[in-house]
Order: sequence, then structure tokens, then C-alpha cells
Amino acid sequence: MRNITILLLIVSILTACGNKKQPMTKEPIRVDTEVAMVGANGNGMTYVGVVEESEATAVSFTTMGVIKRMLVKEGQMVSRGQLLAEIDASTSSSSVEIAKASVNQSRDMVKQAEDTYAQAKDAYDRMKILHDNGSLPDIKWVEVETRLKQAETALSTARAGVTSAQATEKIAHKSVADTRLIAPVSGVVGKKQLDVGETALPSQAVVSILNIGTVKVKVSIPETELKNIGTGTPSFIVVEAINKSFNGGNIEKGIQADITTHTYDIRINVANPSHLLLPGMVASVMFPSLQSGKNAHVFVPVNAVQRQPDGNNFVWIVDAQGKAHRKVVTVGHTSGNRIAIIDGINVGDRIVTDGYQKLSEGSKVVY
Repeated sequence: MRNITILLLIVSILTACGNKKQPMTKEPIRVDTEVAMVGANGNGMTYVGVVEESEATAVSFTTMGVIKRMLVKEGQMVSRGQLLAEIDASTSSSSVEIAKASVNQSRDMVKQAEDTYAQAKDAYDRMKILHDNGSLPDIKWVEVETRLKQAETALSTARAGVTSAQATEKIAHKSVADTRLIAPVSGVVGKKQLDVGETALPSQAVVSILNIGTVKVKVSIPETELKNIGTGTPSFIVVEAINKSFNGGNIEKGIQADITTHTYDIRINVANPSHLLLPGMVASVMFPSLQSGKNAHVFVPVNAVQRQPDGNNFVWIVDAQGKAHRKVVTVGHTSGNRIAIIDGINVGDRIVTDGYQKLSEGSKVVY
């Protein structure tokens, strides 16, 4: 009886465990965010920039022909040595066959000339003994020498013919190779200038290959502010198109001003290993170290700042893993619909600006 009671107890425990519901995984909460930026006023002192490739390579055929195949499309990543396009190679292929036949024919002529030379040399060697002994008339000896010289000349000419035919064959093979457009560098295909059915001319760009492993953000700086920016001045870049922010690198300064706007172009190098930044994207560019004075703070929308029951102000920030965290902040003056954050967050922090009503500490979010 005792064993039965224990068995029933075990069954009850197992049944209870089996009926226990697994916790449901919560769906991420959708929120709106923006990256915290330093500004001297409510809108932040920013410059508008445009993303550019670090290098652009125009790729073209070296011969003329009608494009038969186009194997890439705009935006596609390609590797050095990859086939991009082909033009009609029928004429070039025919030239190769003709050149091969010419080489074979020239080699046959060399074989014949070698046989003739061998015969003439053998006759020369035999007749020389007779000539040296005075048993061969001079006129006959002259004929033997003449035939040997003619055989030598014919052999030399035949061998030169082979060399010429081989050079022609090499040119014909190159002509076939020139019908294949090969990527000279790795990168992303920019603009296609020509497509299937169109005639490509020598040195006419067919496609461009862009190097975007590192990009440059071009910014026009007023001449009165250019002196504040050096090659190592820190910069902070926000690209809303991909909702990402980046730290700028080395700065290249232009030396020629736009005569209309009196601005100088600078280019900020930005590492782009994931190729998220694409040429043409618009960026907001800030130079935090240039901000000075009491108004040089991070500014966020007023509605992003909330108050705890203890009276402290806080904002929600999103970490690199997409989780929300409450950060206590010290606020300053307001300007329009934005408020200065004196302490608590850093430039580059991602601030939740809407949708925070459903958040709790550690909530998973998407933005």
C-alpha cells in the first residue's frame, strides 16, 4: 500500500510539471529614437554632409564590340578578377583559329626547311673532303656551297615565319580576352553606363566600381569656421536613412572655396566594414569639441524626459543589444521643444523619444 501511495505521488508531480505553461516570449516594443547630439541651441549645431565612396574605378573594354552579356547589377558586390560583362567574340575567335592554322603551317615549313638543310649540309661535308683533296672541280664546289647557303636562308626564313605566326596568335588570343570585362578591384558596382545590346567603344566606361569599405562624408564649412577644424578634430555623424551613428576619422580639408557660398569642402573618413553607408546618403555632422559656453550640452526632445516619483528626471536609452534602460539625468534650459541635458547621458546615446509608455527596465525594443 505504501508503494502505491508513493507511485501516485510521483505521477501527480510529473503531471503537474507537464501541465505547467512555458513563459511566453514578449514581442519587442516598437519605439522612436534619436541619437543624442551636442548643440549650441535647441536644434544642435550641425552641418549637412553627403556620403561619398573613398575611390571610384571606371571599368572599360579595350576593344569595340556589342555587349552580349552583362553579369552584374548596380549595388552588387564584386571581387577583383570577377567577370563583369562580355562583348561578341565571334570575330576574335575566328582570328584565333586562322592564327593557329598559320602557326601549324609555319611549323611544317620549318620541318621541310630543316630536312633540306640537313641534306645540303651532308652533301657539303662529303664534297668538302673531295674538294680539299683536289678531286672536285671548283665549279662543282661553288654549287655545293650555294645550295647550303640557300638551305640556311630558307630555314632562317621559316623559323622567322613561326615566330611571326605565334605573335599573331598571341594577339588573336588577347583580342578574345579583351572581349571579357574583368573587375580590376573589389568593391560595389556603382552606375552601369551600358547594357546588353549596346556598342562599347575602347576606353568607354561600362560600369564603375566603388570602394566603400571606408567612405568619406563631404561637408561644406563656412570660411569663418574652417580655422576651427583640423585633420584630427573629433566628429560625430548621424545618418537617419539607416538610423545609425558613427564616429568620424581623419579629416581632409579642401583649399579652394566655392565662389558663391564662400564655403570649403572637407571630407571626413568613416570606417564602413558592414557597407551600411552608401554613396549619396545624407548625414548630420557635429564637432563636439568646437562647442563652448554654458549652452554646449546634449539636447533632446522635451517629451523624452520624464519624472520619477522621487522627483528625479530620467530618459530611456537603448543599448547595443536593443534593450531599454532608465537613466537619471540633470536637465538644463529649454529651447523650443528641446531641453538641455547637463549630466546623465553621453553624445551618441540612443534616446527613446516616443513609445516609452510601455517600457520597463530591460525591455526589448525595435526602432
